[in-house]
Amino acid sequence: MNDSKFQPGEAPVPRSLADDIVVSPDTLRENRIPPRQTRTRKWPVLDAFGPPKIDLQKWTFQVKGLVDKPIGWTWPEFLALSRVKVFSDFHCVTRWSRLGNLWEGVPTTEILKHVQISPLARYVQVSGHDWGWTTNMPLAAFLAEDALFADTHDGDPIPLEHGGPLRLVVPRLYAWKSAKWVSEIEFLEHDQAGFWERGGYHMNGDPWTEERYR
Repeated sequence: MNDSKFQPGEAPVPRSLADDIVVSPDTLRENRIPPRQTRTRKWPVLDAFGPPKIDLQKWTFQVKGLVDKPIGWTWPEFLALSRVKVFSDFHCVTRWSRLGNLWEGVPTTEILKHVQISPLARYVQVSGHDWGWTTNMPLAAFLAEDALFADTHDGDPIPLEHGGPLRLVVPRLYAWKSAKWVSEIEFLEHDQAGFWERGGYHMNGDPWTEERYR
C-alpha cells in the first residue's frame, strides 16, 4: 500500500488498496459525514464503566444461543482464525466522526465456519469483559462484509482504553454498537435491548437516519 495515498484518520478513500482489504461502502459516499456529526482526527475515549482488567492467559471468547453447539476460543486460538483488513469510517452517537480507519482482525462471518446458526436466529447480543455491558443488533448488521472483531487499528494493537485486546467493529452503525472488550456473542430469535438500549438508545443505530434514541 502506498502511504502517500492513505494516512490514518484522513478522508480520502484508498482506491489503490490491495485486493485483500475490504472497503466499507459508506466510505464511497460523496458526503461521508452523517447528519449533525462533526469530523475529528482524534480518537476520543468513551465507555460506560472504564476499562476492565484483562488477563490474556484467562481470556475467552464464547459463542452461544441459537447455534448447533456452543463454542469458545482462547486468545491464541482466536488469533489463529482467518483474518481481514477493513477500511472504514467511525461515527459516534455523541456527534463526532473519524474518517479513514484501517482495522485488522477476524471477520464476523468467520464465526459461521465454526458453528451452525439456527434459521430462527435474527439478532445478536454482544457482551464485553466489562461486566454487565451488552449491545444488540440485527444479524444482517453483525454479518456485514465490513464487520469484524478487530485487534489492530491503523497498524497498531488496539489499546485497552479503545477496547483492546479485541473489539467488535460494525462501521455502518453508531460506534456504541462496536462493542469494546468483546467476550461473548449470543444468537437470538427476538431482539433484546443491551446496556445503552435499555437506557433509551436506539435498538438499531443507523447514523445516516439518526437512529440515536428511541
